[in-house]
This record gives sequence, structure tokens and C-alpha cells, in this order.
Amino acid sequence: MKPAFIALLTLMTAMSGAAIVEKPVEYKAGDVVCEGWQAYDDAVQGKRPSILIVHQWTGVSDNEKMRAKMLAELGYNVLVADVYGKGIRPQPPEAGKEAGKYKANRPLLRDRVNAALALLNKDAQTDTSKVACIGYCFGGTAAIELGRSGAAVKGIVSFHGSLDSPNPADGKNIKAKVLALHGADDPFVAAKDLAAFEQEMKDSGVDFKLVQYPGAVHSFTQKAAGNDNSKGAAYNEAADKASWDEMKAFFGRIFAE
Repeated sequence: MKPAFIALLTLMTAMSGAAIVEKPVEYKAGDVVCEGWQAYDDAVQGKRPSILIVHQWTGVSDNEKMRAKMLAELGYNVLVADVYGKGIRPQPPEAGKEAGKYKANRPLLRDRVNAALALLNKDAQTDTSKVACIGYCFGGTAAIELGRSGAAVKGIVSFHGSLDSPNPADGKNIKAKVLALHGADDPFVAAKDLAAFEQEMKDSGVDFKLVQYPGAVHSFTQKAAGNDNSKGAAYNEAADKASWDEMKAFFGRIFAE
């Protein structure tokens, strides 16, 4: 959707007094029961561009729900995927162990995200020709793995994902345009991994863009991370706002095509 259309839609929604619908959504990934979260504007009629969000390492949280609402206010139909399964919401250090299970088993990670994508595509409000996936930290990795699985999505956005390249040949499966939003000072992403990711994208002919925010470390979009860069993960207001604007412009381009 073009910026002018988004602005008009937002104004019309405000004038109509319509509400953003937010609700848990239960579904299955194989034999595993998952509980995601859906948000949409009930004033918007018919099918619309839709966004799949993949959570950070603690599972579906208030942060993803907040982002889902923000996207719904822009007119999108939004689903937050649940990679871990219903009720599995680990906190550190257990969160690292849970996320590690999926980072070590990329086929399983892809299956879990594809199950959520299938649910989103079945939704009556989804324009299946205009679907994108975004993810935060662990979710950024998962969003890129969705692309590597060959999923038919228009765009992929990683916010401070790990950006490694465990199987470079898989990049050739990516059909989507890719936007990687990265903290320039993120100590958790090795320079060699970042270089390998860029090389994979280039060698695979992927239309991708890497944006690095000076002074930003890991988790720069999450206020709960605090503001101490020395810990390696911290909120950065400027990078948070700039990356959100970058994502909105990206959606405007890919959904206008």
C-alpha cells in the first residue's frame, strides 16, 4: 500500500470509530498445539496485505502483540506465529536453550513458521498475493529461514536477527525481497557471519538490503532490554524508529508491485 493510501485509511478508521481486534489464535504445527495472536482493523473490508510476525527468544510476548497492533492500525491483517508451542514462554537463561533447539534444527524451525504462514493464508482477510514476514532477534532468523524454505511471501524483514548462513545454497530458494535491519555494534553477530549472510544473498541473486544503525546493539527495538550498551543488548530509540520507518517504506514498495 502506498503512504497516501495508508494515511487515508488511518483517517477513515479514526472517523468511523472502528476498533482494532486483538485475540489469541490456536492452531497446530504437526502434532504440536500452538497459540499465536491476531490483530486487524474491523473497519477494513475484504482482503488486505497481511503480515506474519515471529517472536524473539522468550516466545509470544507483549512486544509482538504491540507490534501486531501497530501494523493492524496501518491496515494490515497480522498474525504472530508461535514457534515454541502453547504455554511455552521461557525466560532467560531457559529462553536461550529453547531458541537453540530451533537454531540447531533449521528444518524444524521452517516447519513451525510455515505452519503459521498457512494459517494466515487461510484467513478470509488475507490477500495471499501480498504477504510478508517480520521477526525480532530469534524471530529475525526464523523469518529468513521461512524465505530459505521457498515460502511464497513478498517480503522478509529481520530486526536484529542473527544473520548467519548455515546452508548458503538455500538462499536460492528465497522468492521474497529481504530487508535486514541490524545494530552496527551488535556483539552477538560475528563479522564473519554477517559477511557470509551478505555473500549468500548476493550469490543467490536475492533482492536484499542491509541497514546498519550506528551505536545500536542487539535488541535495539525492545525497551525491556534497558539502555546499557555494554550488556550487548539494549534499546535504542533512534534505531527503533528508523527501522520501523524503513520497514513501512519497504512494505509500501513491495505491496505496490
